[in-house]
Amino acid sequence: MTPDLPTQRLFFLDWLRILAFALLLPYHVGMYYVTWDWHIKSPSLHPGLEPLMMLSSPWRLGLLFLVAGAASQGLMQRLHGRGFLRSRTVRLLGPLLFGMLVIVPPQAYFEVVSKLHYEVSYLDFMQLYLQGYGGFCQEQRCLKLPTWNHLWFLPYLWVYSVFGYLLLKAWPGAPAVWQHWLGAPGGRWRLLGLLALPLMAARSLVGLYPSTHDLLHDGYNHAQYGWLFLLGLLAARSELWALAQRHRHAALALAAASWLLIQLYFHHYENQPPPTALRWAQRGLFGAMQWWCLVAACGYARQHLDRDSPWRQRLGAAVFCVYILHQTLIVLFARALLPLQLPAALEGPLLIALTAAACALAYLALRRVPLLRGLVGIARPPMPPGRQPDAAGRTMAP
Repeated sequence: MTPDLPTQRLFFLDWLRILAFALLLPYHVGMYYVTWDWHIKSPSLHPGLEPLMMLSSPWRLGLLFLVAGAASQGLMQRLHGRGFLRSRTVRLLGPLLFGMLVIVPPQAYFEVVSKLHYEVSYLDFMQLYLQGYGGFCQEQRCLKLPTWNHLWFLPYLWVYSVFGYLLLKAWPGAPAVWQHWLGAPGGRWRLLGLLALPLMAARSLVGLYPSTHDLLHDGYNHAQYGWLFLLGLLAARSELWALAQRHRHAALALAAASWLLIQLYFHHYENQPPPTALRWAQRGLFGAMQWWCLVAACGYARQHLDRDSPWRQRLGAAVFCVYILHQTLIVLFARALLPLQLPAALEGPLLIALTAAACALAYLALRRVPLLRGLVGIARPPMPPGRQPDAAGRTMAP
């Protein structure tokens, strides 16, 4: 399907995937305390955390789609034709369905308990959940049941994988075209300038198509995440990563300056509407900041993390399971700690530690249960030492 390309494993992308998934845990704990909408909220909110959370929120999920696109190119080379689609379907949709039936419902239950003061038992709630009940409403917004909550990443990635497969089947030379374009002189300006434009354009859609995580009505997220998956798919074996490594300092400086300007913008216009032209300029800068953060992350990772390690294999096998379980565990532990009325400075780190420990224990237990292992995203045991891993690797995607 695709032309023969170098197949040396890109270890730094594995590490980036591990680190990006790891950031989800403290980020979602933070969502419990900030003013942004989330499933449950702490009685004591701390908006001062929001600028710190914006150090990762603009680019972390985009990085996962970029890495998943790169992994998909290698997987397509290894699993030709329907084998790729079968692999993606089992790997992504199996955990999604299991998660919607077993993992996610406690989040929805405690959301209606905390926000709507729902007092019926969990079993009664589950009957409504499975029936697709639509009566849990607040301020003209109703909770859609059943829901996938944080697992929205899985159906999006599956759809992008199908489209990516069809694209490379119709145009197998597309990666070579990207390789040629990125390798031509003037790569710095293409990397930091031209390649920022798609995310700048995507951000301009946020006012018309706000983020919903509804697969069929989510124009803004499809514009940014679909593009990043496509870029990873086409540029996986190209000059992109070397360019990012070469210009990582410039990308980091641009990202930091953009973050500061955006924080000043939000602070100044916290209680008043900004001028229209300035709002559009901020959105453009936000999109550029997203790209520069991704370039910096990829560049520094290629510089410092492009090496194998037993820990890469162990963590790579575990992070998908942690991703599936972590948000429900955060909600359960937060509800359990609520009567203690702990200060956020103590409760927040405790939530992170408890969730991390529970995820680790769950992974160690579930990886030994063949049926459940795949349903919570645990791949098959790694290859024996001495066998060379393939270009995509089973622990690299999603």
